Amino acid sequence: MSPAISPRVPRLPRAVALPLLATGLLLGGGCAALGLNHPASAPHPLPTLDRPAPGSTAPRRADGSTLSDEQAQAALITQTDLGAPWTATRGAATWRDGLLKSRTAAGECQRLLDVLYSDELLGAPARVAVGLDDADTEAQLRFQIGARRPADVDAMLAWLRQMPVRCARFTATTELGLLEDVRVRDAPLPEVGDARQGLRVTCAAFDEGGQRFLLTMDVAAVRVGEDAFALTNGGLGDVPNEATQAAVQIGALRLADIRRQGRAEV
Repeated sequence: MSPAISPRVPRLPRAVALPLLATGLLLGGGCAALGLNHPASAPHPLPTLDRPAPGSTAPRRADGSTLSDEQAQAALITQTDLGAPWTATRGAATWRDGLLKSRTAAGECQRLLDVLYSDELLGAPARVAVGLDDADTEAQLRFQIGARRPADVDAMLAWLRQMPVRCARFTATTELGLLEDVRVRDAPLPEVGDARQGLRVTCAAFDEGGQRFLLTMDVAAVRVGEDAFALTNGGLGDVPNEATQAAVQIGALRLADIRRQGRAEV
């Protein structure tokens, strides 16, 4: 069993702290350990997207989507959807390179780390994406509309679904040389869309004195008809899972509405 997290923010050895400070990783209590409760699935699930009527002649992209680039952009969530303290992102979070960029000998688990670091949860670069920052906790939420065929999305969802078994717990090493204890488990999502998978990933980095610094990420991927979206919500502070639940519900509803509008315009 892992040792209990001290309520006092631990101090890193000077040799480790200096490169972290240089990257901006150690900021105002950002290394405080987390003690989050993962709420149950959202109580008011959204309906699955209505199927297109037979004979629809909406033009399709190579990935099967009928959305124009403007419609895909309109399907993204915004800071207004989540409300304060969420704002437009100021850039990639410093913990991405400091803790998320790491290597492991645990076979397939390296692919999971690479997918999280590259933001390719659907198996390919996003079609459009948006980043939002929580100014209070320094958490960052990344939301993207995918550009893959439904069968490819379903294959990626099936792979993510195996991660809590195949990569339930493994060790990794960051580029700064910190040893990480990585844990992966299922995470509940609202019952939206046609297929979905949620994960909670934690990376506990230990310094040479045994002190622990925790990165926590919510991960979600959802297919809605022929389109799909994915998001990560991670940080070193009090990562609000409520934002993950809200983003999944709002994202599914908005994508379904945009798809309906697209069919109506054909």
